Amino acid sequence: MNTQTKHQVIDKEAVTGLRFPDVEVLNNIDEITLRATDLQRCLSLGNLEHSKIKIYFEDDTSSKVVDTTVWGLTDKRVILKQGIVIPIHRITKVKF
Repeated sequence: MNTQTKHQVIDKEAVTGLRFPDVEVLNNIDEITLRATDLQRCLSLGNLEHSKIKIYFEDDTSSKVVDTTVWGLTDKRVILKQGIVIPIHRITKVKF
C-alpha cells in the first residue's frame, strides 16, 4: 500500500452501503500477520476500555478510514457497533 494514499473519512454507519471485493488488499504474509495481531488488540481495547481506533480499508471504489470501536472479531470480519461489519481482507491497517 502506498503510504501517500488519501483516505476518505466516513462514519461507521456508511459502511453498510459499501461493496467489498473478494481480493486481499495486503501483498505479503508479514503484513497480514501484523493486521491480525493488531485487530486482536483492537478487540481487547474495544471490549475493556471502549477505546476508538482508526480502521483503514478499501471498498470497491477507494481507500477509506473509520474511527470506531471494535466490538467483535471473526476469522473473516471485524464487527462494529450495531452489527456493522468490515471484511478483514479489505483492511490495510489499524491505528490505536
